[in-house]
Amino acid sequence: MSGTTVRKAVIPAAGLGTRFLPATKATPKEMLPVVDTPAIQLVVEEAVAAGLDDVLLITGRNKRALEDHFDRAWELEAMLEAGGRQDRLDLVRKSTELATVHYVRQGEPKGLGHAILCAAQHVGHEPFAVLLGDDLTDPRDPLLSRMIDVQREHGGSVVALLEVPRDQISLYGCAAVDEVTGDVVRISGLVEKPDPEEAPSTYAVIGRYVLAPEVFDVLRRTPPGRGGEIQITDALQTLATEVPASEGGGVRGVVFRGRRYDTGDRLSYLQAVVRLACERDDLGPDFRAWLTKFVATF
Repeated sequence: MSGTTVRKAVIPAAGLGTRFLPATKATPKEMLPVVDTPAIQLVVEEAVAAGLDDVLLITGRNKRALEDHFDRAWELEAMLEAGGRQDRLDLVRKSTELATVHYVRQGEPKGLGHAILCAAQHVGHEPFAVLLGDDLTDPRDPLLSRMIDVQREHGGSVVALLEVPRDQISLYGCAAVDEVTGDVVRISGLVEKPDPEEAPSTYAVIGRYVLAPEVFDVLRRTPPGRGGEIQITDALQTLATEVPASEGGGVRGVVFRGRRYDTGDRLSYLQAVVRLACERDDLGPDFRAWLTKFVATF
């Protein structure tokens, strides 16, 4: 389906965030701040920057804070406006005005593939983007828009790839490739979290996808895989090897070499916050000076 415009973004946000307990006991992990902005807002901003202003959040129980964040806060806005705090008012209203945000619940924790399948009715029969909140990309290094361009040119599905050391490939889905043209590769197979010695490459799949709508039919017949969950990697394997291009098959990858912030675990999250704070015009100079002195004490 080359030539079809990607208009919708799907953001799975139903996970329990157990790696961040106890902070996520009552607060969705997607609302944890990256400096002063919830991670989920940064992901929506990335989608909007790529031209996607129709956003579907796949949520679960105890995720009401996500809906509240993208809703109007009338009392807070009135207080800020009355106090002449226009700068704060603009920040509060920004999340409300970013995009048209919809919500659907993933009733059972059956994996990323199942979460994406929950978007089928909203997406319909058109290609769409999927953005995972654990991977944040720097807006100065646009990845999603590049992936959309590749999907528009070739059709099928497109995944984001990152070259990683071989001893780390078992943390990711891994792509086997047989054609390389610049930053675009043709994917001949995928495997979820392989042992390093069995991995077909060091191309790791990271949390950005532009998927053909045919993925929904494939997911419906994909049995639970690793961890007893329905894996999007297994569905992409099918699209890459069994579905003709004329029927939405074929998978390509865009190799990302820009700035990426991993918020998937506590150490990586702290590193992301420090890196982004150091680059802020309002915080960076003072924070970097303090950080230099602080590190020197160890």
